[in-house]
Amino acid sequence: MTDRLRIAIAAGGTAGHVNPALALAECLRDRGHAVRFFGEERRLEGRLVPEAGFDFFPVHVTGFDRQRPWTLATALAHLAHEERRLAKAFRDDADLAPDVAIGFGAYVELPLMRAAKRLHIPIALHEQNSVPGLANKQTARDAALIAIAQPSVKDVFLRAGAKEGAIRFTGNPVRRQVLAGDRARGRTAEGVPEDGILLVVFGGSLGAHHLNARMAQLKDEILADPRVHVLHSTGAEDFEATRDALALTPDEERRYHVQSYIDDMGDVLAAADLVLSRAGASSIAEIAALAVPAVLVPYPFATADHQTTNAHLLTDAGAAVMFADADIDGRPFADELLGLLASADRRAEMRAAARGLNQAEAAEQLADALEEIAR
Repeated sequence: MTDRLRIAIAAGGTAGHVNPALALAECLRDRGHAVRFFGEERRLEGRLVPEAGFDFFPVHVTGFDRQRPWTLATALAHLAHEERRLAKAFRDDADLAPDVAIGFGAYVELPLMRAAKRLHIPIALHEQNSVPGLANKQTARDAALIAIAQPSVKDVFLRAGAKEGAIRFTGNPVRRQVLAGDRARGRTAEGVPEDGILLVVFGGSLGAHHLNARMAQLKDEILADPRVHVLHSTGAEDFEATRDALALTPDEERRYHVQSYIDDMGDVLAAADLVLSRAGASSIAEIAALAVPAVLVPYPFATADHQTTNAHLLTDAGAAVMFADADIDGRPFADELLGLLASADRRAEMRAAARGLNQAEAAEQLADALEEIAR
């Protein structure tokens, strides 16, 4: 085992930031390191981090709203105050001061990153998306390590002043509860026999209305194959409308399950033979880690169309096919989806391609890199 390190992690706001950070933290804890999170108590990290059993140090920052320029002064004042407070805390308490600090891209990382820089503590960043946020771009110049999950983002960081040698492709860490997904357990839970074909449809935590509506149109063709089962997660806001549009008969309900959210994503993805989904960074990471063949429909209004770039990680490897949201009403989309459900050979080829990406090792690779710069 390596020498014990103190590692500070700042991640907050959304599950897309917090879950990869927790995946890294789980790996570091297994290696015997002491991990402490820094974030907002009132946001998602304030609940998920303590639930996972990690120490949590609260910080308070406010973001800058471009639509309200007067918020800049308050944001900068809070940032400066928290930077000074953390730097003092680290100087006063050797056990609190980290050997290395890593931020996962949210604004809440800035006090930690700046306090660490002030005390000459190595700084690392992780970027999940193909379009980095302002916090990571602001910190890039000072980072000894910038771990990326999308190769295309390297050029953005170089333009932001990052050192080329600091940028490494590690992938996007996936939590062990997802990696531990069990195919037999997932299929039993969904009532899918071993010779059945399970299509899993989801659009992220907010759902995807267009995907939901298209599934309602294609339901009869999909279920025409008696081997096919469907688990369709609609998102909470679109659940009732999608259920009504599907108008499932009692017989169809035995093979088509519709729900608002998927709680046990690990088991579900392990059980799946094909996924139809949006292309958020976390979804791409989980699909790749469990090597599930996928049809990806990037969310068309994502910043700088970054979901399309996210999807290329899988499509370029041959692990997925992609359709623009505007094209899913056409016949080619339906034919491709139905064709993949019918072809075990094509799905096997895609699954093998996904395994070649080695996404399941992302947390280990990031932990290796952190240990390296800490020493």
